[in-house]
Amino acid sequence: MPKIFRAIGAMTGTSMDGVDLAFLETDGHRTLKFGPSAYYPFAAEERALLREAVSAAKYLARRDERPGPLAAAEELITRRHIEVIQDFLAREDIKAESVDLVGFHGQTVLHRPDRGLTVQIGDGATLARIIGIDVAYDLRAADMAAGGQGAPLVPVYHRALAEASGALMPLLFVNIGGVANLTFVAGEADPIACDAGPGNALLDDLMLARTGAAMDANGACALSGKVNDAALDALMAHSYFSKTLPKSLDRNAFSSEPVSELETCDAAATLAAFTASGILAHLKFLPEAPRMIVLCGGGARNPAIVQALARRAPCAVRRAEDFGWDSQAIEAQAFAFLAVRSVKGLALTFPTTTGVREPVSGGALAWAG
Repeated sequence: MPKIFRAIGAMTGTSMDGVDLAFLETDGHRTLKFGPSAYYPFAAEERALLREAVSAAKYLARRDERPGPLAAAEELITRRHIEVIQDFLAREDIKAESVDLVGFHGQTVLHRPDRGLTVQIGDGATLARIIGIDVAYDLRAADMAAGGQGAPLVPVYHRALAEASGALMPLLFVNIGGVANLTFVAGEADPIACDAGPGNALLDDLMLARTGAAMDANGACALSGKVNDAALDALMAHSYFSKTLPKSLDRNAFSSEPVSELETCDAAATLAAFTASGILAHLKFLPEAPRMIVLCGGGARNPAIVQALARRAPCAVRRAEDFGWDSQAIEAQAFAFLAVRSVKGLALTFPTTTGVREPVSGGALAWAG
C-alpha cells in the first residue's frame, strides 16, 4: 500500500494578499484526506514591499539575482512563512515531528516563459531548518528547463480532486488568483491546462490606485458599475487570447489602459467582465465542451466575477464549496500534494499542461536536519 504523507501546503499567489496554508494526507495519487486550513493576510506595508519587488524583478536576468527590494522581500516571505506555519501548528495542535513535508511555493515576482525565466522568492532551506520539517520547494524550474512554461502547476491536483469526487466529467476547474488559470479534466487522461488571462490582478490594482483598498471587497464596486463594451472589446483584443495552448502569463502581462477614463465602479465592472470573458475565450481550445465549470481561488468569492461568468458560460457554473471543497484552500492543498509527488519522483506537469516535452517531476528538497 502506498505511503500516506502528512503534508502542509503553503501558497502565496500573484494577488500578494497573504499566505494560505492547508494540511493534507495523501499518497500523491487519489488518496486525499483534508485537514485544517488557514489564511494569514499580509499587512499593508508587506504588500507594498512585495509590489516593489515585483516592479524591480522586471529587470532580472537570472533566477538567483536579488537586487534592490528583492532581498528584503525574500527575507519577508521566509520569515512570514516561519511565523504562520508555527502558529498553524500550535493552533491546530499538530506536532512538527508528525508532519512529513511542507510544500512551499514562495512568492512569484517574475514569470517570463518566453525567456525561460521564472522567479519565486523565499528560502526553503532556512524555512526547513527553523520549523523542523522537510520542505519541497522551487517546483517550477525543472519544467521550464525541460521546455515547459512552468505554469500552471495545480492541474494534476485538480485531476485528483475530480477523480476522488465522482463529479460529472468532463469538467473545467477555473482558479482565479492574480492570474486566472483553467484545468480541463476528462477521466484519467492527462489534464489540459493553461493560464487564461487576468484574474484579480487588474481589479486589485485599480482599487488600490483609485481608492487605496487592496481589493474590491465582495465585488461591491463592480456590481454597482456598468460594463463599458468598447473598453471590454479593447481589452479582449490582446493577442494572448488567440494564442494556442499551452501557455502561461506574468501577473503584469495585461494593461488596464482601456478603462483608465472610466468612473471607478464602471472600470471595476469592466475588469470583472474581462476576467470572465478571458476565461471563456479559452473554451474553443478544449477537445470538447465541459459539462460544468468549478470555480476556486480568491476570485470565486467575488460575486461580480462569478455573475459575469455565469451570464456568459455555456454550461453550469459552480463553486468548489458545492462539492464540499474549500475554494480558498485548494491551491495550498495542491502544493502539499505536489510536494509529495516531488519527493516520490512523480510527474508534476505534462505536455498538455505546460508544453513540457514529456511528463516531468521537479522541485528541490531541504532537509529539516
